[in-house]
Amino acid sequence: MEEKKPMSHLTAGLLIGALLVIYSMVIKFLNLKDSAGTGLLQVAIIIGALAFFVNQYGKSKNFTETFGNLFAYGFKTTAVFTIISIAFSIIFFLVFPDMKEQSLELARQQMEEKNMPDDQIEKAIEITKKFFWVGVIGGSMLFLIIIGAIGSLIGAGITKKQPRSPFDQQSI
Repeated sequence: MEEKKPMSHLTAGLLIGALLVIYSMVIKFLNLKDSAGTGLLQVAIIIGALAFFVNQYGKSKNFTETFGNLFAYGFKTTAVFTIISIAFSIIFFLVFPDMKEQSLELARQQMEEKNMPDDQIEKAIEITKKFFWVGVIGGSMLFLIIIGAIGSLIGAGITKKQPRSPFDQQSI
């Protein structure tokens, strides 16, 4: 059986990145940012898309790839869409500076609901302002890499594997 040309991890990462950008814009313009399910839906999109692309990659290779190779494909894909998502976040907060203020106000409200003293709230908001970009970039990177690793593991786990026979001729 002849191998089909697999979709590259760059293409898969670009597609998932585009999906995440579109999803973020829909959330912003429909003002659904505070909805409970938006974060879970984002996680489901990432894991589902990664599992799909890893499975398609394995299928294009006639299911002869190892678990490690399938995971590596998924993780490389994760690296691509993580870069796209972080770049989008930076551009998004630069184009919509009010979103930074809304985020800070939401954090203030959450701290007030926990009955934190006003001086602690002010200190926390001051620190958040000071390290806002570190939080946006670092937090996004950590979140996406962890979710991407989970999606890659799931994708590699559910993809059928038929190891190559040592007697199969491989084209070099």
